[in-house]
Amino acid sequence: MKNIGLYLHIPFCKSKCPYCDFYSFSGKDTQKDEYTQVLKDRIVSSVSTLQCKGDTLYIGGGTPSVLGAKNLATLVNTCSPFLTGSAEITVECNPYGLDEDFFKILHDCGVNRLSFGLQSAIDNERRILGRLSNRNQVENAVKTTQKVGFKNVTLDVMLGIPEQTEKSLQETLDFCVSLGVPHISVYMLKLEENTHFYKNQSKYNFPDDDLTANLYLQMCETLENQGIMQYEISNFAKQGFESRHNLKYWHCEEYLGLGPSAHSFLDGKRFYYDRDFESFMNGNSPIGDGLGGDFTEYAMLNLRLVEGLNENKVLERFGHKIPKEIYEKSQVFIDNGYMLKNENGLAMTRKGFLMSNAILAEIL
Repeated sequence: MKNIGLYLHIPFCKSKCPYCDFYSFSGKDTQKDEYTQVLKDRIVSSVSTLQCKGDTLYIGGGTPSVLGAKNLATLVNTCSPFLTGSAEITVECNPYGLDEDFFKILHDCGVNRLSFGLQSAIDNERRILGRLSNRNQVENAVKTTQKVGFKNVTLDVMLGIPEQTEKSLQETLDFCVSLGVPHISVYMLKLEENTHFYKNQSKYNFPDDDLTANLYLQMCETLENQGIMQYEISNFAKQGFESRHNLKYWHCEEYLGLGPSAHSFLDGKRFYYDRDFESFMNGNSPIGDGLGGDFTEYAMLNLRLVEGLNENKVLERFGHKIPKEIYEKSQVFIDNGYMLKNENGLAMTRKGFLMSNAILAEIL
């Protein structure tokens, strides 16, 4: 019996952040309860037919914490029979308005990893980003989770946001380190169409590309000096705290996603649910998205990782080693310090990660 990842999408948020392009809306309390029941039924009907177990469960959104602790516990308990005993179970949370009882309920039902959307520890930057909580509330929420017994907590930080400087980023990173969290995700802001930032970008003071690149390098150095090591373009962890669920994506492994906008990759096929709440509630089937997992896709995903593209793993999966032409196309990037070639295969350097999209397009 193979292991897969399970993903549940919770499409509710208290408010829409100006940078967010994920599928979400405010929703009524009755909708949240009804969605919990529909998703519970869908979990049983979808997962029970698979010859597999989930060794990771990730509940994302949206803002899953607005669903309430009892509804979240219901979903985790529904998934439990289909999970391995050592499964990593993650819930994304907004620290705004959460108390100790909320975290106790999650801890008691088996959740063992929490993800908080910090984005910035600077309250002025947080207000621009539409974050509802202030720095002190984030700190209190993290400390409460630690008091309850959570050892695996991750904070999300954003680079390239309005008004951000080297000094303000350093303050945010120092804040994360001071809380003792073992995992930090740091994402560069991308102006997605149909977001408030995209439509109103002239009204904001965004860092330019050069400053954003410097912020990225500053972030890498700061975190690694604290023993929080980079393992993917945007992710850093103390040893043993890497996100097992997200590693499934980057290793091109299988996962099942449930909920509006959720994507899946099973048996070599990709499919997804439409970004439509009513469609999912009415039981509509997922939409086919073609085949997945070929060498090009596998290479693209693995080159996001510090470990890079491994010769032996490529041979095991595809029956051949990394093609010669990939090495040939990579040579110019190796010569200029953007990539590394060693006995294991190919990998990006830190400088290469800043140019990864262009490099991947060139070599793949």
